[in-house]
Amino acid sequence: MPFNVLTSRMVEAQVMPGQTLFSQRGAMLAYRGDVRFTPSITGGQGGVRGMIGRRVAGEATPLMTVEGQGTVMFGHGGHHVHVIDLVGDTLYVESDRLLAFDGSLRQGTMFLGSQGGVMGMVRGQVTGQGLFTTTLEGHGSAAVMAHGGVLELPIGPGRPVHVDPQAYVAHRGDVRNKLSTAIGWREMVGRGSGEAFQLELSGTGMVYVQASEEKL
Repeated sequence: MPFNVLTSRMVEAQVMPGQTLFSQRGAMLAYRGDVRFTPSITGGQGGVRGMIGRRVAGEATPLMTVEGQGTVMFGHGGHHVHVIDLVGDTLYVESDRLLAFDGSLRQGTMFLGSQGGVMGMVRGQVTGQGLFTTTLEGHGSAAVMAHGGVLELPIGPGRPVHVDPQAYVAHRGDVRNKLSTAIGWREMVGRGSGEAFQLELSGTGMVYVQASEEKL
């Protein structure tokens, strides 16, 4: 169920019988046809156990189920929207950045520390994103939100990408992250976290970076 980009801040999705779409509650802007919107309890294919895990992790952004037949337009808060197509790989993204995604994608929650150990946990504190992140896996599309648009940066063997943690939106693929200080601790006294830290992503995949250090 690919998304059609209408403007930099709006996407459109075709809803067909037998297919399910999930979106943030309040993200529907307009629709045509016979379309039903209902609050989602489990929020994807993670089932009840997945729902409990996401609530414990603080990754339980309210979702709604979209079903029926028609066309639905989505947008939220005037944020820029970027569409990511998955072909069997996994997307790592904070739940509040998910605008809408295919119901065919398996949704879960991952402990951030497992991708970077203690540094992964520190990254969660520095970015304000918490210690957990949402995962989407399988074949399908997801629309994510960002400030100022999104740039896709490929990550390859021997070609790590360094990102300002505040500008990080999401990543996909077999990627490891590591947080490091860009300047000495002595020089950092009196400064905000900002560029004092760099997020290094290595392996094979893609990282999505927004053109702003502003949070959603």
